[in-house]
Amino acid sequence: MVLDRGLLSTKPIPPDERLILALDVPGPEEAWQVVTSLGPRVRFYKLGLELFMAGGYFELVAALRDRGARVFVDLKFFDVPQTVAAAVRQLARRGADFCTVHGNDAILEAACAVKEDLRVLAVTVLTSLDQHDMEALGFQTDIPSLVLSRARRALELGCDGIVSSGLEVRRLREDLGERLIVVVPGIRPALNRPADDQKRTMDVEEAFRAGADHIVVGRPILAAADPRAAAEDIQNRIALLFGG
Repeated sequence: MVLDRGLLSTKPIPPDERLILALDVPGPEEAWQVVTSLGPRVRFYKLGLELFMAGGYFELVAALRDRGARVFVDLKFFDVPQTVAAAVRQLARRGADFCTVHGNDAILEAACAVKEDLRVLAVTVLTSLDQHDMEALGFQTDIPSLVLSRARRALELGCDGIVSSGLEVRRLREDLGERLIVVVPGIRPALNRPADDQKRTMDVEEAFRAGADHIVVGRPILAAADPRAAAEDIQNRIALLFGG
């Protein structure tokens, strides 16, 4: 079988850092248990709102950094530009690698103006939304066109990357090349993907062949009978794609 490798990311990212594990657990103690059990097979973690509300969030960020892991702060900052800029400025001092920002041009521009070494990822369209949801929200365009429009604006405004469903990545790469980091959530590694709140999903290989730089995986690892084996399987599949 000849593999479609034409749109594989060429960015100098270590293969084992292309997988980002979503630490969607109730608190920092549970999160650290996951990190410890997975060991060196996961090198990049995403910390979202549930952990933020549990307390100890930035202590966990610091502990992950001390362990040599990379950290993606996924809090989707959305507020008036000055407030978002203040939040990003504070976060830039915390040692995180990525953060997500939601909103219009002024919000994205304000975040990028103060990001320092922090990489700002613009949110395009949540993977939990489909075309029907977008129409209900009042958007009179198809999702791929909206994602591409937002990605273009993010690039022009100084964002380092975007978060996008894998279903839109190929079109993004064909139009924008390698200029943006593209992080793809909603990854479902098994062929028989379970029903959940993610409506626009992709398999591991599908996402990377479409041009993803990183994939975000949560439940398929956390809910597995053997989470470490599940992470190992995904890392092996990534290594085969990228020759690691």
